[in-house]
Amino acid sequence: MTHDKTKSTRIINFIERVCTHVKGDLAGQPFLLEEWQKEFIHDLFGTMNASGLRQYRTSYVQIPRKNGKSNLSAAIALAVLFVEKEQGAEIYCCASSRDQAKIVFEVCKQMVRNSAILTKNCKTFQNSIVLNGTNSFLKAVAADAGLLHGANASAVIYDELHTAKNRELWDVMATSMGARSQPLMIAITTAGVFDTNSICHELYSYGKRVGEGVIDDDTFLPLIYEAEPDDDIHDLETWKKANPNFGISIKPEYFEKMSREAKTLPSSEIAFRQLHLNQWVNSLASWITDDEWMKSSGVVELEKLKGRKCYGGLDLAAVEDVTAFVLAFPMDDESIKIVPFLFVSEAAVERRRNQTGGSYDTFVSNGELIVTEGNSTDYNVIQKKILECAEVFDIQSVAFDRWNSNSLVQQLTDAGVEMDPFGQGFISMTSPIKNAEILVKKRLLHHGGHGMLRWMAANVVTKKDDAENVKFSKSKAGDKIDGIIAMIMALGEMMTMENKDMTGSSTYESQGIRML
Repeated sequence: MTHDKTKSTRIINFIERVCTHVKGDLAGQPFLLEEWQKEFIHDLFGTMNASGLRQYRTSYVQIPRKNGKSNLSAAIALAVLFVEKEQGAEIYCCASSRDQAKIVFEVCKQMVRNSAILTKNCKTFQNSIVLNGTNSFLKAVAADAGLLHGANASAVIYDELHTAKNRELWDVMATSMGARSQPLMIAITTAGVFDTNSICHELYSYGKRVGEGVIDDDTFLPLIYEAEPDDDIHDLETWKKANPNFGISIKPEYFEKMSREAKTLPSSEIAFRQLHLNQWVNSLASWITDDEWMKSSGVVELEKLKGRKCYGGLDLAAVEDVTAFVLAFPMDDESIKIVPFLFVSEAAVERRRNQTGGSYDTFVSNGELIVTEGNSTDYNVIQKKILECAEVFDIQSVAFDRWNSNSLVQQLTDAGVEMDPFGQGFISMTSPIKNAEILVKKRLLHHGGHGMLRWMAANVVTKKDDAENVKFSKSKAGDKIDGIIAMIMALGEMMTMENKDMTGSSTYESQGIRML
């Protein structure tokens, strides 16, 4: 192989002179590459084989969030289209979802709009950019791989490959390049959840071995920025090591905030490792360890809660799920007592018995799970129980999922129970989830060691969106978390309503607990 900086310098000059930033404070300003980006482009576009064509056919780039990944991807895609000017070139911005695929493509479109030269030399459509006089185009495609078997790709930018549910789209695009003289496949991604069967982890492992010299493949270019397993995740040098744009597009104070959150919130550490330190993690972020959960069990005595103010959360079941009604009692000692009522149909108990060896039977015999007759949960039983609770306790209001409400909600409203809609998405769940974590850490969330609620807590994993909002998911398809969902809704309702009645600072805020 030989190195021809003339060709790679053309790419760099194109990017810096024609491409622009499209977001933030630098929007509209020239996209001036950092040294690590220039080195990558020199390697990728300046390394030639004996025929004078690009040596590298595949590149795996793993960098954490906020390091300019989308801008770099878009600029490279446009450079292949405008600089190389291959007749009939097909350049694709790929991702596992339509929305993700459009992220890089929309950056491409905005860069074109920001440049009079680019605008003059192409036509921009909703789903494609077509270069004048060449019959070449750039477009975004998602993982509907069956629709792409007619593709003849010359370059592919696959964004966030770690989210790919399977390798079909990657394989379809790779095999579509057979007729191209110098095809280029680039995966630009953050680290993902460890899965030896995923195409992303396969490329990551392969790239590590190529980089270490264990595998000799002169067509594969890896670029991996990551913290090592033994690195101190809260150390400044670790942050710099994993983030080439640290101090540039990444503000140190942002990392300090994420680090503090990772130290105090169990759901945040794994996400911090994966998204910001680029470490592959073993699973989605476990919510609360069983040890932490049980250390906060406290004592819950129903007799002592009679007549006390409380707030409810109601998570209504699908056919196979558990319907959960949970009450949260704010106490004078700043603790919160949790009282769950869990319901399931007798048919679901029987199916569960056949599947798992009867794990529900223990909960039923302990009085922790109420079984209703028939093939589906009897909402009349649930209604009766909630109204019984309303006579014994001072229920201020009950949060329910607005997307799964039915006549039960109206019947409870008619009976005088205050019902408030409460979503289960990122925005609604983030604050009460994080507040619950703090309460557990402070040993202030008392659930009395309720066996089924304990089992559900162990089943919970967390997911984060790009804005660091968090919501719950299940660790496996057969696991149930309905009681924990309802508990979080009750806590969210309590914090919302208590905050409305407060003038001045909140007790919860003094504990470091954020209000909705």
